[in-house]
Amino acid sequence: MARTGGRRIVLAGSQRKAVPGAKRSGAADPDSNIYVTVRVRSKRDSRNGADIMTQGRKLPARRTYVSREEFADAHGADPADVAKIGEFAQEHGLMVMASSLAQRTVKLSGTVANFNAAFGVKLQNFKSRGVAYRGRTGVITIPKTLKNIIRGVHGLDTRPVAAPHFRMRSKRKGAASPKNAADGSLAVSDITKLYNFPSGLTGKGQCIALIELNDQDRFGNITGTGFKSSDIAAFFQKAKIPAPQVVSIGVDGGKNMPGFSEADGEVVLDIEVAGAAAPGATIAVYFAPNTTQGFIDAVKAAAHDNVRKPSIISISWGGPEDPDGQVSQQFFDGMNEAFQDAAAMGVTVLCAAGDNGSPDMEPADWDGKPHADFPSSSQLTIACGGTKLTGTGTTIKSEVVWNEGQRGGGGGGVSNAFGLPPYQAKAQVPKNPKGKKGRGVPDVSGVADPATGYEVFLNGKPEVFGGTSAVAPLLAGLLARINQRLVAKSKKTAGFINPLLYGPASSAFRDITTGNNDIYKKLKGKYTASQGWDACSGLGVADGSKLLTSLGG
Repeated sequence: MARTGGRRIVLAGSQRKAVPGAKRSGAADPDSNIYVTVRVRSKRDSRNGADIMTQGRKLPARRTYVSREEFADAHGADPADVAKIGEFAQEHGLMVMASSLAQRTVKLSGTVANFNAAFGVKLQNFKSRGVAYRGRTGVITIPKTLKNIIRGVHGLDTRPVAAPHFRMRSKRKGAASPKNAADGSLAVSDITKLYNFPSGLTGKGQCIALIELNDQDRFGNITGTGFKSSDIAAFFQKAKIPAPQVVSIGVDGGKNMPGFSEADGEVVLDIEVAGAAAPGATIAVYFAPNTTQGFIDAVKAAAHDNVRKPSIISISWGGPEDPDGQVSQQFFDGMNEAFQDAAAMGVTVLCAAGDNGSPDMEPADWDGKPHADFPSSSQLTIACGGTKLTGTGTTIKSEVVWNEGQRGGGGGGVSNAFGLPPYQAKAQVPKNPKGKKGRGVPDVSGVADPATGYEVFLNGKPEVFGGTSAVAPLLAGLLARINQRLVAKSKKTAGFINPLLYGPASSAFRDITTGNNDIYKKLKGKYTASQGWDACSGLGVADGSKLLTSLGG
């Protein structure tokens, strides 16, 4: 057996900084057992961004997707590379718990002491804003013999990596709110009518994957986040909509654990909105720890799930992509790798663009600069922004950019982490805060203001929620309806459609030309709605039936 020892090198993209204000409370227990995911290169790296963009310009019926059964052979890891990771693990007292050629991952377990030695790190305990976690600073090192084989190491650091993008309706006395219903809210069925979702379609035969992130303690124990089946049943009974099939899947120890986290509202909102928009679809909820490891692994698990076979992934979690370099490049790379896999298999990924406007940070944390929200800032996702809508029946009275000041507003801006994608070349995206060309966010919008928000059921009672978290699952429901028709006609799902949205499908959008997302009024109206694409409402709001037609349905 060839040994992997000898000279060590820095793993590219592994640099991590401490969270500002975080306090160290000593070294992590060296005898504590932890669980880590190692990302491995593809044995045939034929997929690249250019290939995805080229295919994305074609109508779905003319595309060639890779089936989940074919993916491992076409783009999976080389068994020889996986074997080398196994040898490396054995040399350092680590155990291979699982490996997936298709997902290109090897999952290792062992003690903190052994992982410290294996990856040249010093794991410590931190506490920031009341949250305790295991973390590291600096870089990861690996044997030179594993150069290019190892693409990322996730799970050494358990700091929370994302926040849910939902908002509850304000209960302020005397608060003025448009009277869509008696309390200002809209049923999901009202919204699907106002947005002209194609009738006669329910998403039958499709599966919508929802990514949900668990709270956990610094020892890796799940402490909350989930949904109660009784709430889901009550919602659909009240809405008089057939309840969809809802399935929970645990990733990296994730689980459905309701009743212990405010983020339960996120999970319930996602399920109820997606299910009401596409009651014929299966709703698969993937629970994973709120870490880079859990987030990436959950998306990969959904993309590669050969049992439920999701055709749409909806993500309502995220965070500012560049606060003081705290987000590691390997996190960006790992998520984009998962999104590339999804695109290759004909899966559409939708992401909420954030609820803190162009700052993308709470007031206490804000550094005075605009930020794009990740993962919606990835070139490979459909970024979903927010509006404020009033309307009755099938008539929209007004729709403007959602901006409630410090109570929230639709995320949007220009990425510092990702360059201008080809499909936005003619969108007149302004320069990013660093003065360079960048990916513009969002792509599309929908009602997100909780004052004109969504009626949901949580903890046994009705509530009204908003946030761009609602827009992603709403549009996931639309895509499920569209996929139902596309599959019936051509046996092809929509998949990665961003180039089409900015091309032949652009006429399917109703432009939003009023408002801005400068929620703290300190960026001099940095991004303002205007004719055409803009960095607070994107292309506008989709007319569902027109979008179906423009995609070949």
